[in-house]
Amino acid sequence: MANTVAIGDLQYGSTATISGVVDRITDEDEFRLRDDSGSVLVYIGPGIVPFDMGEAITVSGIVDRDFGRLELYARQATRADGTEVTFDHRYD
Repeated sequence: MANTVAIGDLQYGSTATISGVVDRITDEDEFRLRDDSGSVLVYIGPGIVPFDMGEAITVSGIVDRDFGRLELYARQATRADGTEVTFDHRYD
């Protein structure tokens, strides 16, 4: 994966890789990821969030806005043990 950026430094419209801890699962297909700089909602598309609260992950995707707040549309994630999870969906 690409170099990671702090959640607090995410920019709308960019592709980014962030690392943090799953802070809260907000819906079956969304969760909040937190690092020392803040937190962001991560959308995985249709499906069930495959992570547990408190799990450390690195996730890559597209930064978009949802009701004015930044959100990461995940494409790929890596667990602490190196296992990769791919989210196979399109944002059309």
